Amino acid sequence: MKIWKYGNNVNTDQLFPGKYTYTCSTPEEIKSYLLEDLDPSFSKNVKPGDIIFAGKNFGCGSSREQPVVGLKSVGIKAVIAESFARIFYRSAINQGLILIECPEAVKAYKNGDKIELDVDNGQIIVNGKTFNFPKLPEEILAIRNAGGLLNYTRTKLKNK
Repeated sequence: MKIWKYGNNVNTDQLFPGKYTYTCSTPEEIKSYLLEDLDPSFSKNVKPGDIIFAGKNFGCGSSREQPVVGLKSVGIKAVIAESFARIFYRSAINQGLILIECPEAVKAYKNGDKIELDVDNGQIIVNGKTFNFPKLPEEILAIRNAGGLLNYTRTKLKNK
């Protein structure tokens, strides 16, 4: 697992350049352009289970779904930030990508630190120090476990 750490106001154009909005629609197409202008090494080196740490207002900008679809498709386990843009937060829920607001953990983490993430119990451990965050609602965890809101809804309707 690798930690990718970024600063404040990382916007959706930095996560997925807008110039590809109408030419890339599948997760496979989106993957190769993720963070192209912010961190060119990201799309080549990201691995399933990696985590993104970021500052304030992560995901600000336009409401395009490609940034979240791309992060989810490369296997990002979670994005831990000081705060998130609201529309990005909602899009992440829809796709089943876990977002956690924990400014203390973000500020404590330095490159190379060991990290453990326990989403179900609301804990991030950085170099042996525990940071608690409010446990995510059961419905959000269920949406994540289903692979996104669409699959979650289909399953619920099927089981009625």
